[in-house]
Amino acid sequence: MKIPDRKEALELFKKYNKSESLFKHALSVEAVMRYMARKAGEDEEKWGVIGLVHDLDYEMYPEQHCKMTEVILREHGWPEEYIRAVLSHAWGFCTDVEPITRLEKTLFAIDELTGLVVTSALVRPSKSVLDMEAKSVKNKWKDRRFAAGVNRDVIEKGAEMLGVSLDELITDCIMGMREVAEEIGLKGNPAV
Repeated sequence: MKIPDRKEALELFKKYNKSESLFKHALSVEAVMRYMARKAGEDEEKWGVIGLVHDLDYEMYPEQHCKMTEVILREHGWPEEYIRAVLSHAWGFCTDVEPITRLEKTLFAIDELTGLVVTSALVRPSKSVLDMEAKSVKNKWKDRRFAAGVNRDVIEKGAEMLGVSLDELITDCIMGMREVAEEIGLKGNPAV
């Protein structure tokens, strides 16, 4: 079985998605997955590719989220392990595939968190992740109206599954997103 690379994943993502915000989300999740893979001594390419395609069907098939991704990835001959990991990110919402591996738990934990990091960065004077710390995100955490679409319970459950503190998970997420700050529009002006 052929192992998909980033080029293939990117082409597939762009075939099914035209939304700039969804693309930035995919790049954010990919970057954080790569960062977390390096930190855990895991396969950075595999983790990144899975992060990149995790919402593959979201724009074209929002009512069939994950179900169509599974179909598309199977049609393209993707490995079962990759498909299972993608499905596990929506456990309890769109799938009954429980995250079991470290990769799956990481994807589950950081998918929602990237959105909270983005909105937290955008309200900062610098509009940047480059000078942001976990406390900036934590300061917004309790205000459920702030980034109301972000499911904080999923993030907390993900951190618990990974056996890390919320602060550590948020810090790792920020560190990963810093690596693509320019591409995701969060380079901002850290000198402010």
